Amino acid sequence: MLAQSPLATLRTNMRFRSTLPIVTLALLAITPAAAQRRPPTPEQRIERLEKQVRQVQKQVFPKGQPADTAGFSDDPAATQESVNSLSGRLDAIERQLAEIVRQSEENGNRVAVMEAELARLRADQDRRLRALETAPATDQPAAGEQTEQAEAPPPAPRPKVEGAKAESGPAELIPTSVNDPAEAAYDEGFQLWNGGKYDAAIKSLQAFAKKYPSHRRTSWAYNLAGRAMLDKGQPRAAAEALLANYRRDPKGERAQDSLFYLGQALLKLGQPGQACKAYEELEEVYSGNVRAPLKAALPGAKAEAKCS
Repeated sequence: MLAQSPLATLRTNMRFRSTLPIVTLALLAITPAAAQRRPPTPEQRIERLEKQVRQVQKQVFPKGQPADTAGFSDDPAATQESVNSLSGRLDAIERQLAEIVRQSEENGNRVAVMEAELARLRADQDRRLRALETAPATDQPAAGEQTEQAEAPPPAPRPKVEGAKAESGPAELIPTSVNDPAEAAYDEGFQLWNGGKYDAAIKSLQAFAKKYPSHRRTSWAYNLAGRAMLDKGQPRAAAEALLANYRRDPKGERAQDSLFYLGQALLKLGQPGQACKAYEELEEVYSGNVRAPLKAALPGAKAEAKCS
């Protein structure tokens, strides 16, 4: 390579020095534009993305922030419509549960009231049956009083202790008095019962009791009407009538008979335990004053009911 002459070297240096300020100015002019086109740093990009996400969230969720998993395709955030739907379904379930609880409480209260009422009725029945345990019982007829037919119990299991044609022993007919129409009215009902005409007897005896509520035969009439129901095959109606006669006038002349035949009616109703209670009541309330026919019939009746 040929060496450059001094003159050529001088010319080259002068040309370089003349172009250096121009290049410098050009670089100074280019630097701001190049700086503006410089790519942002990762931190700047993340900050810009976060701002954009917050703006989108404000548009999609104007009433609050979404779930932490919002934005992920495998666990998307719930929309406001789905949230409202779930809230409505939960409210409906809560209302249904409250209604079920209310109905359960009402049913429990009804059952408790029914049980309490049944217990009260049982206690009231026992109390009424034992209300007169200490009361004196008088069943001795006054001198000169008319008597019913001779009463003797027939063979078990269904003893009849009131006057009847089939009863053993001499029969004494009830003497009627033309001066006492009540006696004649009762005798009419008795004769109907004694002849097996139970419907007519019940009607006649009930009419007598209604017409002569204070007559001594009223206790007899109520008792005989209950017995007619029992003989007719209506033990439930008979039990109600006999118990009512006993409660109405425990000192009546046929109150203890009604108690005895109440046991007979209960036995026919399939309640031997209650029948035994009626027999016990008869023995306790009237103790030594139990009429002889009833006293003779009690052992067989209690054996039939299997009373202890």
